[in-house]
Amino acid sequence: MTAAPAAPTTASPPPPGPGRLRFGYGTNGFANHRLGDALAVLADLGYEGVALTLDHHHLDPFAPGLARRVAAVHRRLGALGLAVVVETGARYLLDPRHKHAPTLLHDDPARRVEFLRRAVRVGADLGAEAVSFWAGVRPPQVPPPVARDRLVAGCATVCAEAEAAGVPLGFEPEPGMLVEDIAGWWWLRGALGAPPGFGITLDIGHCRCLEPRPVPECVTAVADHLVNVQIDDMRRGVHEHLEFGAGEIDFPPVLRALADAGYRGLVAVELPRHSHAAPTVAARSLDFLRAAARRGEGR
Repeated sequence: MTAAPAAPTTASPPPPGPGRLRFGYGTNGFANHRLGDALAVLADLGYEGVALTLDHHHLDPFAPGLARRVAAVHRRLGALGLAVVVETGARYLLDPRHKHAPTLLHDDPARRVEFLRRAVRVGADLGAEAVSFWAGVRPPQVPPPVARDRLVAGCATVCAEAEAAGVPLGFEPEPGMLVEDIAGWWWLRGALGAPPGFGITLDIGHCRCLEPRPVPECVTAVADHLVNVQIDDMRRGVHEHLEFGAGEIDFPPVLRALADAGYRGLVAVELPRHSHAAPTVAARSLDFLRAAARRGEGR
């Protein structure tokens, strides 16, 4: 990506008041919509932000005219009053035959590294609150120590890019990946030398799926490093993103824990397999979260 022109002057969404959560929605749950249409629908529903997954159909970072397209999205977000975090979980953007490949763990991670560097620069130009990424699944032929070394080296490169751009990073523990839980995130942070801009993206559903402690305690455990939250329902031991009420999570205490922790970032719905009914699902998701937040507050 070439240097972008000066960012358009648009008003940023106001910061939340103490204890008030801001709800967003992931654009990977609007895969059948044009990005501009998805943003308009979400703003009309009352969402305050979006988790924007860079993908072939939503602000492709490898397509021509990136600086121009980023500037247009920045203007659109500002006009709609939407905050943004940048997500990098596109399935087939880098390799049309292999999901998520290459990752930082592969023999040749160059295209993944370039993607993440571009994501950081896009995030900077959009005024994103964070750029989120993950480790990837260890290829069978790569020994665990080699995979860990590759992950640390790749993350160090991304951290340097993010520090130069002034963009916080949120590293997401993902079930089945090399770093799949909060303990793994702590290990990685230590291996990197605890860089101040290296935060955590916490998926609430993942906490129910595999963390040993209750979900609200997971929030409290990483509160000081929390820069991005994804939210969905899930069942113990099953990595399947479910609509609220279809899993096992009691959400009022979770939202109360986020508010009590002073978390001020987005809490973005993560339902990547619900694009077929995106506007309807997004509407009832926001209704659910608002009601759960009120119950968490005792109202």
